[in-house]
Amino acid sequence: MLWEYPVPQCADLLLCEEKQLERRVLEEIKPAPGQEVNRVEEMEGPLAPEVGLHCDTPTMRTLLSTLWLALACSSVHTTLSKSDAKKAASKTLLEKTQFSEKPVQDRGLVVTDLRAEDVVLEHRSYCSAKARERHFAGDVLGYVTPWNSHGYNVAKVFGSKFTHISPVWLQLKRRGREMFEVTGLHDVDQGWMRAVRKQAKGLRVVPRLLFEDWTHEDFRNVLDSEDEIEELGKTVVQVAKSQHLDGFVVEVWSQLLSQKHLGLIHMLTHLAEALHQARLLAILVIPPAVTPGTDQLGMFTHKEFEQLAPVLDGFSLMTYDYPTAQQPGPNAPLSWVRACVQVLDPKSKWRSKILLGLNLYGMDYAASRDAREPVIGARYIQMLKDHRPRIMWDSQAAEHFFEYKKPHHVLQKPRWEAHGLLPNSEVCAGAAGAGPGAGRRSVHVGAGPGPGLLLRPALGLAASGCVLS
Repeated sequence: MLWEYPVPQCADLLLCEEKQLERRVLEEIKPAPGQEVNRVEEMEGPLAPEVGLHCDTPTMRTLLSTLWLALACSSVHTTLSKSDAKKAASKTLLEKTQFSEKPVQDRGLVVTDLRAEDVVLEHRSYCSAKARERHFAGDVLGYVTPWNSHGYNVAKVFGSKFTHISPVWLQLKRRGREMFEVTGLHDVDQGWMRAVRKQAKGLRVVPRLLFEDWTHEDFRNVLDSEDEIEELGKTVVQVAKSQHLDGFVVEVWSQLLSQKHLGLIHMLTHLAEALHQARLLAILVIPPAVTPGTDQLGMFTHKEFEQLAPVLDGFSLMTYDYPTAQQPGPNAPLSWVRACVQVLDPKSKWRSKILLGLNLYGMDYAASRDAREPVIGARYIQMLKDHRPRIMWDSQAAEHFFEYKKPHHVLQKPRWEAHGLLPNSEVCAGAAGAGPGAGRRSVHVGAGPGPGLLLRPALGLAASGCVLS
């Protein structure tokens, strides 16, 4: 706050006014002769005795001190110049705090020519009346991630827009011969699951199940033994039943790297059969079919897809995190995303089972060193407030990005809804109120501020009219 005159001068002026006020008040409240009464007995009403009509001198001084403070505050506010107030107001971007009567599409917010002011203004204002409406015919799987717990609230509000929710809770560990344990059960929130299912009828809760701390020896022993595989299936089914789950999103393919894929297909087939017998779902996380930055096939290709597609309920395709810290750039270039789908299923036989990974976060790169860090909703909005950057559109990659000085950084994030790939844009709008070194920074921006739910809408291309068709 700026002052137009020195503080000591202001204090002297206020002290003089205090003395004059004290004399006037003391004269007015002085009782007439013979009218003194007991102060406590007189004040039997709602007011406290120390603030009665006949206060003693210490109390009066306390009251006057309070009046002096009030007078001081009043005087201070009048010293802020109009020009200073305008400058302060110009640095603060406005934010809507109320719901909107229209969805973002009808408000003209799904555009490629973004402005930082518009994003900040609208990021909290979603259409509550449309919060439960679905615009996509295929399956939509949302991950609730530990690095952005706001996704738990997003799932409650927008649960009806999803068919599956996958909290990142559980790990599968091998403890010995035919001995398996599912850890992370302390994170399972039964109350949250009941609340989400109540809001979204038919929603399936399928936590991610990560094969954690498995050695090469563990994989070899399990994949070569039918008894081990059978015991693994029993353990997983028992946990699903006891915890009231609808199945699992299994993450194991990347852990094995390029070894024993034939045995892994055999194990996954048996695991899916065990889950299906218990009326549970089996979804597999798979790496991109085209290695990022190259034209080489990835670890999971059309060959493996054709073998597992008939037995699994879905494939969570990791079409994001394309660049590296050494080669910053788009998070998920559209041409690469399209290639990953086409390589897996060139004849569109099983595309309804491909859950396309759409990252709703950005990546912040420092130009002066090989470093990058993810940017989720709250930080993304704060960056726009602090730097008010010019947001640019990369038409080739189909992503937004902007540069800002910290001193030189770039942020990149894909804008999926601008290409018809994100059917439920209101999720992004409601989620944000929930995305050093020398030189500038680069930020690659994405599909809204990012709710902590990684959307993977299934490619039901004939029904959705998705651009990847």
